[in-house]
Amino acid sequence: MATIPWLVDVLRGAGVQVVVEGDWLNRMRSGSFDPIGVLWHHTAATSSATNPHPALNICINGRSDLPGPLCQALVDYHGVFHVISAGRCNHAGTSGGSGPIPAGDGNTLMIGWEIDYNGVDQRMTTAQYNASIAATAAVLKRLGRDSSYARGHRETSTTGKIDPSFIDLNTMRADVAAKMAGGGTGWTSIVDNATAGRFTASASWGTSTYSGQRYGADYRYADPVAASDAAWYKFNVPRTGNYRVEAWWPANAGYNAATPYVVATTTGNRTVVVDQRATGGQWRSLGTFTLPAGDANRVAVSRWSSAAGLVIADAVRLTEV
Repeated sequence: MATIPWLVDVLRGAGVQVVVEGDWLNRMRSGSFDPIGVLWHHTAATSSATNPHPALNICINGRSDLPGPLCQALVDYHGVFHVISAGRCNHAGTSGGSGPIPAGDGNTLMIGWEIDYNGVDQRMTTAQYNASIAATAAVLKRLGRDSSYARGHRETSTTGKIDPSFIDLNTMRADVAAKMAGGGTGWTSIVDNATAGRFTASASWGTSTYSGQRYGADYRYADPVAASDAAWYKFNVPRTGNYRVEAWWPANAGYNAATPYVVATTTGNRTVVVDQRATGGQWRSLGTFTLPAGDANRVAVSRWSSAAGLVIADAVRLTEV
């Protein structure tokens, strides 16, 4: 049975903070292990700054119905990788096949990260996401594979798994590819509607906690009108360059089918129209744009829509690519 004794060194070489959990080199399940890819999960436990890895003990020792270890590494609330095993773990079950990952024994085929968040009303922290991207890129380089070999459990599962919740897996793979190519600097920034000094909207925009798909504690809403009355997101862009712009909104059948997002680029404003009735509760890419350096309003949600339904302003993320 093969093992991956190089895992800790590869992670640390990628700048990932690592904690080694006991005798990780010899903690493993029996059976074959010849990994070709990396599989992302969430633990379904609720983590926090003061309780950053509530599922660690279970991932090491297992459950009554599934013996441990349950992953090669657990990623805690702060983005720290707790390395548990250098060998085969019970994390993937049967693979139905996804992308270049074939159908078969997922525990043989893939290295697993359990990212410690509940995936229902809690999403992955930025620290968890960034560390997982760096770790996945480094491990795939070590395996000699490209970013298409990074998958989510919901893509390979034959039993209806939903993990990892609240992320776009195609965006994840694009971020892994950029990291593997050495592109960008890793700069990313999120502005929520509640981010102090970074979000502005008129009194016509209400505040709601109605949808559980919201980013953060609440979000803003307004009726569509034949006027801009935009809600603006301010970013301190570190340098002129190409940035992927993503938006997060809670979806609802009563929300707007043609919401305009306005991106202030180096060549003027660009408008992208999205349907906020669908694909909510996750980051959705608006495209990649050339943005100027400096601290200014960069992205807006406009009320100028011909469609019915509330216009929603929740969160925006920029990532240098």
